Amino acid sequence: MEAQRARERLELAADRIAANFRRSLDAEGQLQGLTLSGTKDSLSVVPPGRLLYYPDAAAEPEAPDARFREGETYEFREGQPPLAMAFYERLAGSNDAAVRAGALLRLARVLRKIGRKEQSLTVYRRLGEIAGVQVAGAPAELVARHATCALEGRKEDAERLLSDLREARWQLRRGQFEFYWDEVSRLAGRNEPPDAERVALAEAAAGAVALAAGPTDPEQVVQAAGRAILLVWRGPPDRRTVLVATVESILQQIAVREDVDCMALDGDGRTLAGRKVGQGRAALRSAAEFHIPWTLAVTARPGSAAGGMAGRQRFLLTALAVMVLFLLSGTYFIARAIRREADVNRLQSDFVSAVSHEFRSPLTSMRQLSEILAEGRAPSEERRQLYYETLLGETRRLERLVETLLNFGRLEARAHKYRFEELDAGQLAEQAADAFERELGHARKIERAGESNCRIRADAEPLSVALRNLLDNAVKYSPPETSVRVEWARAGAQVAIQVRDCGPGIPAAERKSIFEKFVRGSAAAALNVKGTGVGLAMVRQIVAAHSGEIRLESEPGRGSTFTILLPAVEQA
Repeated sequence: MEAQRARERLELAADRIAANFRRSLDAEGQLQGLTLSGTKDSLSVVPPGRLLYYPDAAAEPEAPDARFREGETYEFREGQPPLAMAFYERLAGSNDAAVRAGALLRLARVLRKIGRKEQSLTVYRRLGEIAGVQVAGAPAELVARHATCALEGRKEDAERLLSDLREARWQLRRGQFEFYWDEVSRLAGRNEPPDAERVALAEAAAGAVALAAGPTDPEQVVQAAGRAILLVWRGPPDRRTVLVATVESILQQIAVREDVDCMALDGDGRTLAGRKVGQGRAALRSAAEFHIPWTLAVTARPGSAAGGMAGRQRFLLTALAVMVLFLLSGTYFIARAIRREADVNRLQSDFVSAVSHEFRSPLTSMRQLSEILAEGRAPSEERRQLYYETLLGETRRLERLVETLLNFGRLEARAHKYRFEELDAGQLAEQAADAFERELGHARKIERAGESNCRIRADAEPLSVALRNLLDNAVKYSPPETSVRVEWARAGAQVAIQVRDCGPGIPAAERKSIFEKFVRGSAAAALNVKGTGVGLAMVRQIVAAHSGEIRLESEPGRGSTFTILLPAVEQA
């Protein structure tokens, strides 16, 4: 569809160009070029200064050679330069400009022969001031300036003379122009040919003058200097004018308002002017169909609206690629979100299973022991006391589990209101360790070490819960014969509370994820350690609420160290 629309635009442009060209041929003044009128002896050129040379030289007066015969006899036959100079000097004062110019030319020639260069230059300058006459068949000014350039050898003078020849200052014949152009170019050190298009126009003008005497077609194409030239004849036979222009310039004129390139083809399909630089197949308009001097071939310019389909295709492909990339990215993020949601659901399911097991285990033990005691089946008083102590331990275990879940629920719901007060971090750690030891009985001893005056602003109850969770994990994952250590000290502007264990350690890949809700490390499954997976998540939330941070240092096989960093209170 895009190619079809482009073709339609090109065809319409070709129709407009051909029709406008026909109208321009019919209307005088529509096409730009040289308008010639008159004969070769009195040829008028509009605009002036465009022809490098003419079919014939300008009809300017020139003194006959007979006026200077006596001086030339002294100069050439008798070899008497003084007598020749005296004769030429007398004629140089004549009132006739043509005679004066001829005498000055010959006087300068004699002075050059006898070696008086400066005097000869002065005479040539006097000759160059005489306009409207000829000497030696050429304009006196041109002859004088050429001789001056040859004598002085100044390139800047030769450059100025070359510029005047290029601007057609004098009406010269072809031979005169070529002679002086070559001479002056050599003196200027340029050796460049004249403009080929203007040479072709000059050749075509000479041909048009020759054709003017006979019948001609209203428009015709001729070849001149290797270029195609259009001749457009106007006016009655007795006052005919002709427009002379290169076909190349005409093509540029008729396509100036269209974004296309044009070629002119002859009847055999050969290119007269122009070249195919556009894209795609050309739109042809025949000479017979539109009554124009040649067949017109129109092509879209590169980068134009008609030739820019490839650019729009690239844009569409780019937009499509961006859309596909967007869809792929959306699919990836949606799949990632679904996967994360599935992971959360799995963790929640594991959490429910773990909590159910944590509740079911102590309840089963409590039910069995209660039935034994209620039915009086205890074998002895010692065994009855053991059953009571077991019931107490299982009750405490349930109490701790319920408190943990309630505390986590309050933190999740932001229902806990923190009451900050100034505390001693060492005393808080000591109390948390003592309370945990009492729960453990004599099963494990917790080592303590720390500095004094480690003051912080904290809520004692939730911070104690955080420490208890860290101690509980340390005891669970450490072998029975190893110790658990609690330390506290100042660390710059912070207070550090550390809990060290001698457990299996935590792999590097798990050190961030274990602080997430319901996540338990691989060591829990390996050691069959019971838990819910919310302890460390609760620790992180409590520490964050105290404007602190929790850090983990661990090495597999050598234990782990959890460090709570809290802002220190400076002493007054």
